[in-house]
Amino acid sequence: MNGRMDAPMDAQVEAFPYATQPPVLVAHPVAQTAPLVFASPHSGHFYPAEFLAASRLDPPGLRRSEDSFVDELFAAATSFGAPLVRATFPRAWCDPNREPWELDPGMFADALPSWVNTTSARVNAGLGTIARVVASGETIYRGKLTFAEAERRIETCWKPFHDTVVSLIEATRARFGQCVLIDCHSMPSHVPISGRGDRLADIVLGDAHGTTCTAHLTRFVERRLIDLGYRVRRNDPYAGGFITRHYGRPRDHVHALQIEIARDLYMDETRYERSSGFAAVQRDLRLLIESLSVELARTVKS
Repeated sequence: MNGRMDAPMDAQVEAFPYATQPPVLVAHPVAQTAPLVFASPHSGHFYPAEFLAASRLDPPGLRRSEDSFVDELFAAATSFGAPLVRATFPRAWCDPNREPWELDPGMFADALPSWVNTTSARVNAGLGTIARVVASGETIYRGKLTFAEAERRIETCWKPFHDTVVSLIEATRARFGQCVLIDCHSMPSHVPISGRGDRLADIVLGDAHGTTCTAHLTRFVERRLIDLGYRVRRNDPYAGGFITRHYGRPRDHVHALQIEIARDLYMDETRYERSSGFAAVQRDLRLLIESLSVELARTVKS
């Protein structure tokens, strides 16, 4: 890694002093029995008081970038012998699904070092490691930040998250000969597929167009979800972000698959509350995890 590089949520965000929450939490099984690791990088909902004070948005506005409740949807991972790692910090504060140094120079009062990536598509969209806007496009900050502030967030949030993921992947591969990383996300329900207005999928699987995990694994997850009644698409419009692409190395027996779930299946997107559909989606994901753990027990070192 380049050094430069549970309580349920309520509708309202409670401010807390910075650094009083651990940046990363891992739910471990009693014993790891499956070559699986689950990650929820965007479900964090502990907002530093200083962040709320510096933002021009109210707490519900900041939460537009959250993958709310996703860690809870995949909580059954530990019941089937797999760890679940989640960020506690919000994506709008620091995004672990980006390169560590994707920064927009227009956000900062001082000049950025030459090695910072200032030209990526994510930066241009305002969604770098330190985001300029929330997912719906509204500007986050009243004023400029300093590069020292970006360094602080990356060192205290981004790096611990990835150090934890790396540790879990390496331990899993050492024990089982392979590791399958499931990168867990949610998507706004109105996101169109290929520019069309209607949502054509309940769940989008991202394997970077077949490069981050075996075709067998993607097909297995896709078929199981279809059997459970979901409309599933691959790589459109989400083919996998930094986490999926960075860690998915099938030749090294590390596979990564991103799962994006439409939020209206399980939550009220306006009130940030679990909906009546939450239990059903959670149950179906439990069935998926169970099936996947059984399948992987049959196919060690695919």
